[in-house]
Amino acid sequence: MTTTRNTDGNAQATAPLAHIESAADTSASKGLVLGMENAAATPLGFSVFIDRDQYLQLDDVVHARSPLPPGGPVDSVDFYGVVDEVRAVQEGVRFDSDVSLASEGLLPAEPAVTAHVAVTRVEPEIFVPPRPGQPVSLARGKARDRALFFDQMAERVPFGLSRDGERIYANLEFLNGTRGAHVNISGISGVATKTSYAMFLLHALFTSDTLGAETATTRSLVFNVKGEDLLFLDKPNAQLADEDREDYNRLGLPAEPFRSVSFYAPARRGEPVPETGSRVEGVTGFYWTLREFCAERYLRFLFADADDERSQLGLVVQQVEAQLALAARASSSIETPTIKIEGEVIADFDELVKAIGQMTDPEEGGTWAGRAAAGTVQAFLRRLDAAKPYVGHLIRGQASEDSSKHVIDTDRAQVTVVDIHRLHDRAQRFVVGVMLKREFERKEASGSPRPLMLVALDELNKYAPREGRSPIKDVLLDIAERGRSLGIVLIGAQQTASEVEPRVVANCAYRVAGRLDAAEAQRSEYGFLTPAARARASLLKPGSMVLAQPEIPVPLLLRFPHPAWATRKSEVAEDPVDYSKYKLSD
Repeated sequence: MTTTRNTDGNAQATAPLAHIESAADTSASKGLVLGMENAAATPLGFSVFIDRDQYLQLDDVVHARSPLPPGGPVDSVDFYGVVDEVRAVQEGVRFDSDVSLASEGLLPAEPAVTAHVAVTRVEPEIFVPPRPGQPVSLARGKARDRALFFDQMAERVPFGLSRDGERIYANLEFLNGTRGAHVNISGISGVATKTSYAMFLLHALFTSDTLGAETATTRSLVFNVKGEDLLFLDKPNAQLADEDREDYNRLGLPAEPFRSVSFYAPARRGEPVPETGSRVEGVTGFYWTLREFCAERYLRFLFADADDERSQLGLVVQQVEAQLALAARASSSIETPTIKIEGEVIADFDELVKAIGQMTDPEEGGTWAGRAAAGTVQAFLRRLDAAKPYVGHLIRGQASEDSSKHVIDTDRAQVTVVDIHRLHDRAQRFVVGVMLKREFERKEASGSPRPLMLVALDELNKYAPREGRSPIKDVLLDIAERGRSLGIVLIGAQQTASEVEPRVVANCAYRVAGRLDAAEAQRSEYGFLTPAARARASLLKPGSMVLAQPEIPVPLLLRFPHPAWATRKSEVAEDPVDYSKYKLSD
């Protein structure tokens, strides 16, 4: 028995605290805790002298046990940490040129290698420094799980592999909204593999048993903004190497493409068929009818700065939207999904723009703009007219014979891919804004955070820029700040986090960085990186990421396998698996 003090200062007997780890959990000693003046041990970090026949490398997870003086609450304290720096010096030399003499045996010099350990966990939480001379070992098995807090994660998601092939987990509760939500991924385009990692996370969620019974009902909305990379998620990758298959096996994931995917691409002008490139089969052409456009108040997404407080443009947009919504309700008796304005049936988007101009321009007797200045009205009309060539084919007065075929239905499959890479920037903003608004309002109306909706969006800096306001940015802010309670999880990616609205990034429980520009890595948005991690971020290879998560005080380097799904038509292999058995349950 040991003696402790209660809140009144009186002595009370307590049971001895057992060691939380046995010697079998760690490997042989790698070195000893240092205690030199320039390498003093602290409760938050310490240095290790590495035995000459051993080595430690960056990212190794280590364990040290340090005794406490007799009469303490426990016999010893366990320190866990991650190696974040390794140094080698030659003891016994003074000048640079001495290295040559030492190598020839003319000077008595010896190499010495040391490592610095950033402490991740102290058990029990008695924050004393580890004593110099105590052995330091690699943490394995249960010891490694304790060092990285994996033992406290009730539901774990495999986020990748460490450099030595061990799994790195993340806590599902910080992803599904229970305690937090959202993932933000940064990195240089074409090198950081941001989109590949975002899709890997979705694959891990859908093919592992992490979500349990929720797997069948969880949905994801993915915007394909670059090339055709995401148009073959349902096809196996013929170029998948054996070592990648082994990595999937280590992660406990199947090396196979996504099991349930639906694809949408913009409908061609004047036709209901999709405008695609190398992917033709299985793609649905999407557009919106004039009545949908007016009734759902989508006009705002044609104006990137409609909410700019420095102008009255936003007010004009709101007033016109309200009038269009009234016209849509009044036109519900029309058989075709169009609207009437002042008794005239509107056939297409061009006619809608013309009608809005007549009803808005005060010089033509229009009243829709209210008391807005003439200059503001003209600016509104100019921007609306400029949108016609880019979004006109996405807003139509006629629907296909089956009116549901043109609608992007995120309930059809686990993963819904909306291809917008061929659209002009203005049209891309419109599609993203409309889809995010629709899904957000649908989740709000349901009143329940389940089933989960995962939204993957690249080029986040374009839709939620650091400066200014816009309707799309407002929706993304709502998702970042309130999506957790609604069951909407944002997996956002961008080249530079410093160009994204800070509140969007700050609400992300998981921060991931791939290869970074050296100057960008020094920005405050990457404060979650240690100095060593910032330096390494400019050296990362494709497939390697640095992960920061709430429960682990230091960022972890991880790697993830090559996509098991094709990322271009040339990679598509014959599918040997019958995926019909993976049909979603009702």
